[in-house]
Amino acid sequence: MSKTDFYFMDLAIEEAKKSIAEGGIPIGSILTLDDKVIAKGHNKMLQENSPILHGEIDAINNAGLLNSEDYKKSTLYTTLSPCPMCAGAIIMYNIPKVVIGENTTLKGAENLLKKNNVEVVNLNLEKIKNLFEDFQKNNDLWQKELERVSNSTEIDI
Repeated sequence: MSKTDFYFMDLAIEEAKKSIAEGGIPIGSILTLDDKVIAKGHNKMLQENSPILHGEIDAINNAGLLNSEDYKKSTLYTTLSPCPMCAGAIIMYNIPKVVIGENTTLKGAENLLKKNNVEVVNLNLEKIKNLFEDFQKNNDLWQKELERVSNSTEIDI
């Protein structure tokens, strides 16, 4: 963990807050290349009525089409542990490192990432746990989303 990881995670948290402001679920992501932000994204599932616009997917999409060498030098920062779909996109584009804000709210497909040689760093930040707890107190959107997909997204392939 480095100061850089915490800096970019703070930017991901700002993206998560944008999602809340738009009526969505507070998940934010930042894609970096050579320690520079190349794309930002946040969960837009509810805002866009989309089953696939997770924060990680939004950031990867907002980066546009990168060449394979750029993907191989990038890092994805995400406030929560990536689900299997997002992990698949990370693997597909050979993103070598994922920094997670915390994984107690959602334990995603970290094992899948690791088995595919993706470095996974968990910052285990209390402020992200608190953001999600506050979000859940004010509405039931997260619970409804979990019920829609399942209670566990951990996948061990």
